[in-house]
Amino acid sequence: MAFIYGKEKICYCSPMEQKDVEKLASLARIEIPENEKKEFLDNLQSILGYVSQIQEVAGTMPERTVGTLHNVVREDTSPRESGTYTEKILQEAPATQDGFLKVKQIL
Repeated sequence: MAFIYGKEKICYCSPMEQKDVEKLASLARIEIPENEKKEFLDNLQSILGYVSQIQEVAGTMPERTVGTLHNVVREDTSPRESGTYTEKILQEAPATQDGFLKVKQIL
């Protein structure tokens, strides 16, 4: 069995054995009774076989391509003349000084 990453096979694995099930159980810190190890092994082999089938199909899929790329952002232009609303904003502000909004000192 081989695992495929992208288009490359990266790992060749031998079929699982009962000692592999015992190793997995010890790594997961779980106990698997002797009578369930065979069933567990069969289930794992079935799952790995299914994963192998999926990887084979995934390895034969065509490359994805992206259509033509173009800039969808508008040009950086000003829709209005600078200072069009400055006087109106300054009139609405509670405090101004030399044509600027006056705010409380933060630091």
